[in-house]
Amino acid sequence: MAASLWTRAELARDIASLGVKPGDTVMAHAGLRSVGRILGGPDTLIGAIRDTVGPGGTLMAYTDWLWEDEWATDPELRPHAPAFDPRASRAIRDNGAFPEFLRTTPGALRSASPGPSCAAIGARAEWLLADHALSYGYGERSPFARLVEAEGKVLLVGAPLDTMTLLHHAEHLADIPGKRIKRYETPFLENGEVIWRDLEEFDTGDPIVEGLPDDYFATVVEDFLATGEGRRGTIGAAPSVLVDAPAIVAFAVEWLERRFPR
Repeated sequence: MAASLWTRAELARDIASLGVKPGDTVMAHAGLRSVGRILGGPDTLIGAIRDTVGPGGTLMAYTDWLWEDEWATDPELRPHAPAFDPRASRAIRDNGAFPEFLRTTPGALRSASPGPSCAAIGARAEWLLADHALSYGYGERSPFARLVEAEGKVLLVGAPLDTMTLLHHAEHLADIPGKRIKRYETPFLENGEVIWRDLEEFDTGDPIVEGLPDDYFATVVEDFLATGEGRRGTIGAAPSVLVDAPAIVAFAVEWLERRFPR
C-alpha cells in the first residue's frame, strides 16, 4: 500500500530501482501531483534524485522562459517587456513547478539561451549549460547535445510522455524537409541594460513539420519503449519512465526521417 507521505529515502529507492545510478547525468521532468503527497514537497524529490546520482552525478531540468511575441511587436508593450536574466527569470509555468524549484535550489545554474534554457546542479552542471547558443538552442551547442554526449538519461516522474523535451534536439538533427523556422526579437538584461537581440529557431511551439499531431512525442517514446529499450516503473505513486538520451535521440531522428524522406 502506498505511503501516506513519501519520504526522500523512499523516493530515492524507487528512482534507483528504475535504473538511475551513481554518477549519472539525468534530465528530469516531473508531474508532482501524480507522485502523491511528498514529505517536504518538490525539494524532497530533487533531493532524492541527487541522492541517487550521488556527488559525481548531475540533475538537469528544462526551464524555458515566459515570452509572448506581442511584447516585441506591440509598440506600447515593447518598452515594458521583461528582459531575460538567467539568474532571475522564472521558469515557464507550463512545465510545472519542478523546473523552478530546481532553478532556485542553492548551487543550481541556468543556461543563457531563453526559450531552450535549462537549469542543472551537480558535478557536470557548468559543463552542460556552458555556451548555450542563443539561436537554434536545441541544436549542437546546447545542454541537450551535451546530455547525449555525456551518455545521460531522461527521467519522467509522472510526466506525460509528450513532455520529453530532449526530442526537440532530435527534431533539430533530423534531415527532413519543411521544418518551420521562427524569427523573433528577445530582450536580454546585460550589465543592467536591456539589449534586444534577433533570434532564429526551428519552431518548437507546434510539431516541426506539417502532418504530425501536437502530441507526437508520446508516440515516439511509446514506439521506443516497444523495442525493449528504456524502463517503466513507479516512483512514489507516479508511473515513471527512464530512457538513455543517446538511444532515444537516435531513434527519434530515424523515426522522423523515415516518415519525411527527402
